Amino acid sequence: QVQLVESGGGLVQAGGSLRLSCAASGSIFSINTMGWYRQAPGKQRELVATITSGGSTNYADSVKGRFTIYRDNAKNTVSLQMNSLKPEDTAVYYCNADARVYSRNYYQNYWGQGTQVTVSS
Repeated sequence: QVQLVESGGGLVQAGGSLRLSCAASGSIFSINTMGWYRQAPGKQRELVATITSGGSTNYADSVKGRFTIYRDNAKNTVSLQMNSLKPEDTAVYYCNADARVYSRNYYQNYWGQGTQVTVSS
């Protein structure tokens, strides 16, 4: 009932910047926490950053000071500005949301399809 579509991935040199965006659509009643996770080859998926509907943010230690998460509650979008990118940031980045649809009275967790970010040295 909720679709998350990411955009903005690509190839960038170390030290460069990228901005990822994610738009949620469907019969959405409300969205609680939205966030970004990433998964590098051979590694487990890990949290990058999250933001609540009230604007509280949480970042992985590895991205603090370099990445910033934004959210537009009216448009059901979340973005991730990534600066000073490092080769170790290379991964597939996934959008995530805890959302409630009109036909249900509880929240469910949803994932986007992922977008590749590759940082060359």
